[in-house]
Amino acid sequence: MKKILVAGAGGFIGGYLTKELISLGHQVTAVDIKPQSDWYQVHSTAANFSRDLSLLGECEKSVDGVDEVYNLAADMGGMGFIENNKAACMLSVLINTHLLMAAKSAKVSKFFFASSACVYNASMQDTTDNPGLKEDDAYPAMPEDGYGWEKLFSERMCRHFSEDYGIETRVARYHNVYGPLGTWEGGREKAPAALSRKVALAKKDGTNSIEIWGDGEQTRSFTYIEDCIKGTLLLMESDIREPLNIGSDQMVSINEMVDILEDIAGVQLTRNNNLAAPKGVRGRNSDNTKVNELLGWAPSISLEFGLNATYEWIQSQIALTVRSKN
Repeated sequence: MKKILVAGAGGFIGGYLTKELISLGHQVTAVDIKPQSDWYQVHSTAANFSRDLSLLGECEKSVDGVDEVYNLAADMGGMGFIENNKAACMLSVLINTHLLMAAKSAKVSKFFFASSACVYNASMQDTTDNPGLKEDDAYPAMPEDGYGWEKLFSERMCRHFSEDYGIETRVARYHNVYGPLGTWEGGREKAPAALSRKVALAKKDGTNSIEIWGDGEQTRSFTYIEDCIKGTLLLMESDIREPLNIGSDQMVSINEMVDILEDIAGVQLTRNNNLAAPKGVRGRNSDNTKVNELLGWAPSISLEFGLNATYEWIQSQIALTVRSKN
């Protein structure tokens, strides 16, 4: 049994990670800035605290007595959020910096940082036919403005704290993690949840139309939450100190994702393109060669399976919302 801090435990990935660590027999301290009523998941067997981890003192309280830290805390969301909140995204650097400082003082043995595919050089993502981004493609640096720069800087902080102070750091570059129990409305949701909501509402309301941001030909790969958690734990238990992709290499366009969701919902929708909406890079995919070689990890859950589970959950949430209003 280890004593483990999950920072950002009230978030989507953090909630699933906390649950898995508890199931493995570890003693978990779960911390998030949100009040617990707003956490995605609250696990009664964890020690749960609402704290602002951008403050060094709160980080010092949280790491006291723990063996390992998983830092998933960040102010973030989908493309609509990160393109319009660059300063807020950059401020997340305070969380990782102060957690590393506190972990150094507390002699924490291992420190995990959740990075993002947004660190990759944007010039390598300007076509829809992306062959896959290798870990070396983060340099020369030209990441996503705001959010991507914060993630890349925080990766370097982990590297130098490891080199200078001996903290064992691990860094995962997540590629669009999605699944049930995630954000599905309000402006922070990512494409799988946003499109699932739009399709479910179009079916429910009988409008039979959907707004697509951009021309719909932009491509991405999307990682189901269960695959993400498995890859994260494998990386943490390994001796790999360099950043690794934790993502699916099943690349799909937004239009193709809508096709899948239409099949799941049993509808065919008219598509209205909003060319002024945030679109991000033109094409992004994960090259999993290195993570497969070093960890023997590859995602096992197809986009079709994951979208079906996500759509059904979001459809149930819409039904609950309607009933509560009535």
